[in-house]
Amino acid sequence: MEYKDYYKSLGVARDASQDEIKRTYRKLARKYHPDVSHEPDAEQRFKEVGEAYEVLKEPQKRAAYDQLGTGWQAGQDFRPPPGWNAGFEFSGGGFTGTSFDFSDFFENLFGGGGRQHHYQTRHKPIQTAGSDQHSKIAITLEEAYHGTTRTLQLQMPEIDGNRQIQNKIHTLNVKIPKGVTLGQKIRLRSQGAVGMSGTRGDLYLEIDLRPHRFYRVEGRDIHLTLPITPWEAALGSTVLVPTLGGKIELKIPTGSQSGQKLRLKGRGFSPSGDHYVVLQIVTPKANTPAATAFYRKMAEELPFNPRDMMDS
Repeated sequence: MEYKDYYKSLGVARDASQDEIKRTYRKLARKYHPDVSHEPDAEQRFKEVGEAYEVLKEPQKRAAYDQLGTGWQAGQDFRPPPGWNAGFEFSGGGFTGTSFDFSDFFENLFGGGGRQHHYQTRHKPIQTAGSDQHSKIAITLEEAYHGTTRTLQLQMPEIDGNRQIQNKIHTLNVKIPKGVTLGQKIRLRSQGAVGMSGTRGDLYLEIDLRPHRFYRVEGRDIHLTLPITPWEAALGSTVLVPTLGGKIELKIPTGSQSGQKLRLKGRGFSPSGDHYVVLQIVTPKANTPAATAFYRKMAEELPFNPRDMMDS
């Protein structure tokens, strides 16, 4: 993809203040708006200016973009270096009005939850409060089930007295309530980006669940594949089963089959989740003379063809 020099698009210096960036954008947006401009490349320039402003207007995006360095030229083939945006999280947003697509460069760096975005040139009141920020936090299934407290360090840009961006590390102790599920968001009031007035927006933490070696999650339900022996399946049995709340006894019905699903009501994520146990019959190996003889005796005394239905 091609590198975009957003400072060059707006015609401002890299150390330009937020106020200067806002003034320049408004001037250029009026100049190149397709509805009023007679410039031959008005529509393209309007898109370039809008995209540049979308990055440089927001301290978080601007600080992350600045970390790419100054050695790139506009139009040069570009791939973001590994970890270029470590410690940064980007809030959504945009304007309303004429729609267009952001470039691949923007989408690869900042995403945006969809390719179409909107812009307008009408003057709106300056928003002095800080913008909301969004981040993800990865926790284990045990932490989600029981609840936990996590310490986070987030790198957030702030505007100093000279209207310049300074990065600061914020350490937060976050309480994760029990029963949270994948994709659920926790709102932390006044922990987002700081605005011109010194007021902070909110921080939204989206729950991401780490993979577990035993369990699989579907909404509020937990799924576990449980190995059992052929005799436990044929004769029935009571076995200990691990759950997120601890081990419990489970009754295996007589004549159980592989793939059969048993439900442990209320043992998933509260308040309405269940724990499902999927039975998997595991056959011992015939790796000794005694075991081989035992299997031959079973074959003689228990004539059984599980493929009968295929023969009809």
